[in-house]
Amino acid sequence: MNADSISDTLTTVTDSLQQAGDTGSGWILHHVMDGKEIELPFLGYIHIPQLPLVFGIDVTPTKHVVFMIIAAVLVFLTFAAVARQYKSSLIPKRLSNFFEVMIVFVRDEIAEPTLGKAYPIYLPYLLTLFFFILFGNFLGLIPFSATFTSNIAVTAALAILSFLMIQLGGIRQNGLIGYLKGLVPHGIPLWLLPLMIPVEILGLFTKPFALAIRLFANMIAGHTVILALLGLIFFMGTIFIAPVSVAFAVFIYLLEILVSLIQAYIFTMLTSLFIGMAVHQEH
Repeated sequence: MNADSISDTLTTVTDSLQQAGDTGSGWILHHVMDGKEIELPFLGYIHIPQLPLVFGIDVTPTKHVVFMIIAAVLVFLTFAAVARQYKSSLIPKRLSNFFEVMIVFVRDEIAEPTLGKAYPIYLPYLLTLFFFILFGNFLGLIPFSATFTSNIAVTAALAILSFLMIQLGGIRQNGLIGYLKGLVPHGIPLWLLPLMIPVEILGLFTKPFALAIRLFANMIAGHTVILALLGLIFFMGTIFIAPVSVAFAVFIYLLEILVSLIQAYIFTMLTSLFIGMAVHQEH
């Protein structure tokens, strides 16, 4: 292929990309956002079959829902295999030894320091949360897959579950009346109560909001940057920018591996911290 052919090819691709959006960035949104089609290698885009309406509601799974189900199945199969290895032998093998390190980390570095003696009650939820987010983050790093943790609806649903767990934990430990009384700091003047009560109630909802936005923003930002760097090759219409774009994209990709671990840790740690604050209000 000569230089003229390469130039013509780049021009054609650039024109196609520009048709995808007013600024030529529509293709980035197409890969980042949710949709009703899945991209497969060598097969192109496959549309997800439409399911019948249920009470007038469209229940057809989207791309992110499909990969969310895949992540859930992978978590279940992985830990079913780990459990079988422990039943057959008390000595951890490769798979069980690998995941035991992370399980012990969540227990000793997240749950126990923030929850104290109450940590065994909430540890199963925290482990499920941690590995579900972790598997979802890593699944999104595989080519032709999708990162469902970059969907605000998914992160909001996880945050709502954490919000419910926080409230249930506080009510279980302190009782409904005791928990509500404990939301207001002790010893404040009575004339401040009309101000403090709405502030504390608002604080209950800002915690899950922060959880949802933090995970969503960090996961979508990394993938957008990678696609934007690769898109520079086509936007600028020259192959000479390719080495720089690819090098920076690979660097961001490797950074995304670290971010995937950190975001699973932060979401789980903050959830455990908020549960601990609700359970141990006297602190």
